[in-house]
Amino acid sequence: MKKSILLFLVILSQLVFAQNVILNKVEKTHSNSDKFFYKINSETVSAEYLGELEVQGFSDDDVNVFGMVYKKAKEIGANAFSWKPFESIDGTTQTFDPIHYKLNLYYLPQTDFRKEDNVIYLISSPYKKQTISIDNKNTVFEPRTFRKLKLENGVTTISTRKLLGSSIKISAQENQPVQYFQLSAFSVNNNPYGNAGINLKSGDITKLEQSYGQFLTMIYEFKE
Repeated sequence: MKKSILLFLVILSQLVFAQNVILNKVEKTHSNSDKFFYKINSETVSAEYLGELEVQGFSDDDVNVFGMVYKKAKEIGANAFSWKPFESIDGTTQTFDPIHYKLNLYYLPQTDFRKEDNVIYLISSPYKKQTISIDNKNTVFEPRTFRKLKLENGVTTISTRKLLGSSIKISAQENQPVQYFQLSAFSVNNNPYGNAGINLKSGDITKLEQSYGQFLTMIYEFKE
């Protein structure tokens, strides 16, 4: 009897937290071999609209979620995305809801993507609050949040402050592309979307591949 109840609860939890990724609309397709999938601001960038994707349900397995989104987007040749806010009855725009959201999918030539040199994004753990040292100043990162740092003259030192934790030193360089780091012991080793090396691991500071990092900055909350 107890085993039956336990099995029922497991199945029920899977149904409640099941996540669907659906191509709601396909306006057109694009034939390209681009492996990247970058976030754009559709109001400031002129891109070719391909369709709409909808994510229903929440999962804290961000790698798997991104893998499903990436796979659907590549079915129509998209290499860019933007969040499509839902409109309220009164016409106001709702805030982002990680349980249910839509993405517009686009194709954009690689040369047309906005460059963001000498910028780093620090992305928190999805599970727990952390205190991170940035140039010897402690900063609290709440779960599922991120911060943006502009690299200036000199060296920026980021540390997890643990006895056996990690630290990295980064400095501004000419034409240095944007970088994304996740600050946790959570390891992301599998590549769910076909581009070798989703991350480079350094203790509990993980350097993320740019497509995945940009996706996290959409589903996580920005903090000043």
